[in-house]
Amino acid sequence: MSAAERILSRAVNEITPGSIVNLGIGLPTQVIRYLPDDFDVQIHSENGILGAWKQSPPGAMDPFLIDAAGAYVSLREGASLFDSAVSFALIRRARLDLTMIGAFEVDEQGNLANWKIPGKFSPGIGGAMELAQKTQRIVVLTTHTDKHGRPKILTSCSLPLTAKACVSRIVSDLAVMDVTPQGLVVREKLVEISDADLQARTEAELTFALEEEVTGAAHNAVKPIIDLDG
Repeated sequence: MSAAERILSRAVNEITPGSIVNLGIGLPTQVIRYLPDDFDVQIHSENGILGAWKQSPPGAMDPFLIDAAGAYVSLREGASLFDSAVSFALIRRARLDLTMIGAFEVDEQGNLANWKIPGKFSPGIGGAMELAQKTQRIVVLTTHTDKHGRPKILTSCSLPLTAKACVSRIVSDLAVMDVTPQGLVVREKLVEISDADLQARTEAELTFALEEEVTGAAHNAVKPIIDLDG
């Protein structure tokens, strides 16, 4: 599995049947590919869809049916279409159960930075600020480090914030971490990696409380598949 595949195959376990979910632009939009066709979920798109489904195959694309990322999508039975005002009213009234969102940086207080790197072009913050502030649960999907090997999970974000103290859980390509009042708690490892090595790749201080240890039973998530310690 690639880093993205590890993140996506684990992230899909965060979605509970019957929930309303927004999948942020970028990596999170791909989570839908891992959902069974009969899975009971309503995917929300802030440009005005409730009940969006998987991308349409070539030759079956409706040019008037796209999601917020501009991808041609299909609809679930019973889907609703509406304008952006209604879509954002749903967000602001906290009707969404879960948003999965990408990050440039996320820190131990649950602060999120995902819309702007100073000096680089950004089209704007878009709907990310509303989603991060108003969704009942925010799960960040991100690689553990950037392309230069620098930590993306920090003591304190340095980039402009999308929202403060909004993140509940982080799913990286290495581990699953919860944001708690005591700091970041590692719940699962998605690869074979020592505590010390995972901490070395993370600026924020980590506490290790793996779910297998807490519950006394194996979790149904993806098991370690790569040994990063060699």
